[in-house]
Amino acid sequence: QVQLVESGGGLVQAGGSLRLSCAASGSIFSISSMGWYRQAPGKQRELVARITSGGSTNYADSVKGRFTISRDNAKNTLYLQMNSLKPEDTAVYYCNAAGSSWDYWGQGTQVTVSS
Repeated sequence: QVQLVESGGGLVQAGGSLRLSCAASGSIFSISSMGWYRQAPGKQRELVARITSGGSTNYADSVKGRFTISRDNAKNTLYLQMNSLKPEDTAVYYCNAAGSSWDYWGQGTQVTVSS
């Protein structure tokens, strides 16, 4: 099993920045990719950004150029640097870890961007 704990959410004004962290523990050797997803009230959960074990990344069009996903393998931690935040970025952000036939989710962290 893999345990994921997110941190770093909060309230920020439009144009501001936040950095989310996701600490992974457990069977982390079996993780093939990790990512950040978000879910706004009344909407479906959507992909924000993903990074593979080889370092390849992909982003939702809505966050390209503003968000950066990265990881520190020594600390078993995934990050999401969010710049130029917009009110429409308000959501609960979830960390995800996936293997060959499974995936795990963190508990989520709230990000609120005020206009």
